[in-house]
Amino acid sequence: MIRALLALILATTLVHAETPLDADAFDATVTGRTLVYGTEAGPYGIEEYLPGRRVRWSFLDGECMDGRWYPQGDAICFAYEGRESPECWRFFRDGARLGARPTGEPDSAPLYVIAESPEPLICRGPRLGV
Repeated sequence: MIRALLALILATTLVHAETPLDADAFDATVTGRTLVYGTEAGPYGIEEYLPGRRVRWSFLDGECMDGRWYPQGDAICFAYEGRESPECWRFFRDGARLGARPTGEPDSAPLYVIAESPEPLICRGPRLGV
């Protein structure tokens, strides 16, 4: 009975194992796509992956941040214009799903791609006025 239970736990772990993506696999997976990330609670944000490792991110509020991504160890880091420090994430495959966890929070709930937009990201212009 115990062996059967251990075998079931091991099989479940292997099926749901997070397979990390290196920079080449990440590039091949995301370039030319606009992906919506979220959790079970709902959408978190959307990112458009442009050629040349360029990105455009929005928290779904119409405001966008342009930036670039680059590999750092086993992480993918994003340097956005107007931000002092980069944000680094570990991207992985969980079955057919693409997921990500921030490197500084390895026990946090992952974000997953929950939708893909066929359109480029639409951003509002700069804030004007006082």
